[in-house]
Amino acid sequence: MPKGPKQQPPEPEWIGDGETTGPTGKAGRQRRKKIEKRRERNFFEELAVEDKQAGEEEKVLKEKEQQQQQQQQRKKDVDDDGEEKELMERLKKLSVPASDEEDEVPAPVPRGGKKTKGGNVFAALIQDQSEDEEEEEKHPPKPAKPEKNRINKVIVLALPVPPTPCGTSGYSMEYERQVASLKAANAAENDFSVSQAEVSSRQAMLENASDIKLEKFSISAHGKELFVNADLYIVAGRRYGLVGPNGKGKTTLLKHIANRALSIPPNIDVLLCEQEVVADETPAVQAVLRADTKRLKLLEEERRLQGQLEQGDDAAAERLEKVEEMAKARRILAGLGFDPEMQNRPTQKFSGGWRMRVSLARALFMEPTLLMLDEPTNHLDLNAVIWLNNYLQGWRKTLLIVSHDQGFLDDVCTDIIHLDAQRLHYYRGNYMTFKKMYQQKQKELLKQYEKQEKKLKELKAGGKSTKQAEKQTKEALTRKQQKCRRKNQDEESQEAPELLKRPKEYTVRFTFPDPPPLSPPVLGLHGVTFGYEGQKPLFKNLDFGIDMDSRICIVGPNGVGKSTLLLLLTGKLTPTRGEMRKNHRLKIGFFNQQYAEQLRMEETPTEYLQRGFNLPYQDDARKCLGRFGLESHAHTIQICKLSGGQKARVVFAELACREPDVLILDEPTNNLDIESIDALGEAINEYKGAVIVVSHDARLITETNCQLWVVEEQSVSQIDGDFEDYKREVLEALGEVMVSRPRE
Repeated sequence: MPKGPKQQPPEPEWIGDGETTGPTGKAGRQRRKKIEKRRERNFFEELAVEDKQAGEEEKVLKEKEQQQQQQQQRKKDVDDDGEEKELMERLKKLSVPASDEEDEVPAPVPRGGKKTKGGNVFAALIQDQSEDEEEEEKHPPKPAKPEKNRINKVIVLALPVPPTPCGTSGYSMEYERQVASLKAANAAENDFSVSQAEVSSRQAMLENASDIKLEKFSISAHGKELFVNADLYIVAGRRYGLVGPNGKGKTTLLKHIANRALSIPPNIDVLLCEQEVVADETPAVQAVLRADTKRLKLLEEERRLQGQLEQGDDAAAERLEKVEEMAKARRILAGLGFDPEMQNRPTQKFSGGWRMRVSLARALFMEPTLLMLDEPTNHLDLNAVIWLNNYLQGWRKTLLIVSHDQGFLDDVCTDIIHLDAQRLHYYRGNYMTFKKMYQQKQKELLKQYEKQEKKLKELKAGGKSTKQAEKQTKEALTRKQQKCRRKNQDEESQEAPELLKRPKEYTVRFTFPDPPPLSPPVLGLHGVTFGYEGQKPLFKNLDFGIDMDSRICIVGPNGVGKSTLLLLLTGKLTPTRGEMRKNHRLKIGFFNQQYAEQLRMEETPTEYLQRGFNLPYQDDARKCLGRFGLESHAHTIQICKLSGGQKARVVFAELACREPDVLILDEPTNNLDIESIDALGEAINEYKGAVIVVSHDARLITETNCQLWVVEEQSVSQIDGDFEDYKREVLEALGEVMVSRPRE
């Protein structure tokens, strides 16, 4: 078991109400001292009051109950401006000179507040926070000692922690965190269960913890165990890639962290970027800037409360700050593919994919303490992936990323967390380093398994029954384990040893049948001009040909016509002028990124292939599906019930059955896991026909040695250089410096 990371005081990033950086002098020091004392009171201390105080406060709480219900209804109608006004008024309270009341322990919350299911308690606690402060002024309670048992009970039940007004979290993340928390909690309320070791929880909730250390937590969904006695270790400032087979709980873990269903230290701001922004009339750049409005308001008000550091108003400095914030927002949007016109376009005029980009831009702009990204490259084109890859390599806070893009994980991540057999395993280094270490680990396990099987065979040959042989082997493992524990002076109890099982090797192999030779050129566009009705032409006078040995990757920013070019080559679109020419014997296999539209959802995969290719036996269809990694149990399930990755495998199987001479692939890696993407790259390298691909997966492009053809200014031209040259060209066009640092 890896040792837990050392906890260090966090570096303050945002200033919440009550946090000060000045002024100098005796009054300033006193105010800071009082605020530091208030900062020590956290959510769990409020819950951990003595039982005898509950009776004393019961009467007061009953009088408050009706007022709380009325205020809760009013707060449902409060808009963003109202929230900011409320924050400003709360800050004004801080300008009151410090009094002895700040040393008092806050009033206990009602016992009914111990409910642990999701967002309702979270929302209620947020609502009650300001009222509790008012009540504290009216009825200051007596100091109370926390009761450990009650604290443990609450933590084990995984109460979500509201944003604290004191500390580094501030209010800059409050709105985003509430939305994410409430949504995740409501989704998880009935279908998920969480448990966590008590000791680990107490350690995790230390106010000064900068790292996350959670031991022996379990999560189940729909009765299926996803994590069993797993340990989560996240060190501040590291960039983690979370990898593992699809459907095993990676996204679920991110949501439980975001929802604080697991005991995350309260001073660590957590943001999971997974939802697109609301479609309204707000320009994209303002949607990004407003994500940080509360932080700016608090900083401005804090400066007012502390007094002017210099004589007179520094209007130039304030203007400079606003310019810098705007420049940062526009830099991020530009990197994600928004041109100046798009940055000022209302979000309601963007598609869902582009609104996801706005959401990602907001998250990058806000810079939470822990940023979690779930498949961040899925909605991006290659140019945007190149920028994001480069940008995150300079990220100084903590990252937790789920991605199927191996090149992205190799460049960005400093550590890999592998989800395997319901546990989390840790590897220092990028994905390539992890892959080598994991393969070596599997070889060692296989050797141990074979040694164990040989021992069992010898015992059976000596007259032992299977049960006796297994029992004797387990006893030997127990003695060996105890010896190791004594040697390491490990007093912690460990699980009883079990017999090793043969390590399962997850392998996927894609194969496309080799086509017969055809005389060149087999496919080409000649004098082609094309534009959609009512829009300016995307292409003018395109003229090129493709041979059987061509390996071409079409690149360029989003919206320049890459997918349209593929549709022209397949004959699905007719040129406005010019023509598409092809060999009369040519068969084209086309993988459309909107592949779900071509599938018959009511059929099973075997029925779909049998009908489409007149296959007499079901086994023929099953063999083809198996070659592309579709599990046997999924062969007879309706396509509508398959996952996105399973549907993609059905389409690849259909392509292989067509026996194409040319493969034209539009974003083929979407919804595929890393092993399947590797298998696709190997299949392309072994294939004897032509391949034309549009992909945002850098590793697929480099592994298949594709020539880069860039679409720009209504034309298509071949790039003089390799992929690294193209990356540098893209970043230079955006005014960015290409990061080149040694990988760990």
